[in-house]
Amino acid sequence: MNIKILVADDDPVFRELVCDIVRKQGYNPIEACDGQQALDLYFSSNDFDLLLLDVMMPQYNGWEVLREIREHSDVPIIMLTALGDEVHEVQGLRKGADDYISKPFSYEVFVARLNTLLRKIKKERFAEITVGELKINQAAQKVTVGDLEIDLHRKEYNLLLYLLKNRNRVLSREQILTSIWGYDFEGDARTIDTHVKTLRAKLSNCGEYIKTVRGSGYMFDVNEP
Repeated sequence: MNIKILVADDDPVFRELVCDIVRKQGYNPIEACDGQQALDLYFSSNDFDLLLLDVMMPQYNGWEVLREIREHSDVPIIMLTALGDEVHEVQGLRKGADDYISKPFSYEVFVARLNTLLRKIKKERFAEITVGELKINQAAQKVTVGDLEIDLHRKEYNLLLYLLKNRNRVLSREQILTSIWGYDFEGDARTIDTHVKTLRAKLSNCGEYIKTVRGSGYMFDVNEP
């Protein structure tokens, strides 16, 4: 499994140190030297499994990057900072970070906390998702409704998975465009509407799970026990 990690820090020596640790764990680090580059890299590919964000960065600081990404994604994020007091740690977690590591940190502690988050990611990536008659085998990227396998194009599959993983949550067209088509996509909302219409048709009766929320966007509406 190729685990892709964005490492954003304006200190080149520290950034390379973190990237070296990440590589030794068998993961693929991608470097960003400031907050603007971190946002550009994240939204241009949207396939990162984990983000390591320094708090004190130029252009946009780590809090600003965290806030922008949290508007579109629940990707796991670890904040790295020299501001090692309890107030900043609580602030980071309240703002949506999954973990908070103070500099300088212990190699063993950093690796343990990194791998703890990534074990959860690996488990979720291969988990089979079932909602009623709809079943998604993520390992094989196979979608079935009842006994019928559904042929979905890549964007349709990614759209379905994104809606399903954010079930019962209203997603704006902007959020969907950014998350599925990327930050620099030059199309408009009609692209989403067309894909949703096609996806609903392909999913047959399960297409009814995808609700249009007038004036807002779309929601995968599931009433679970």
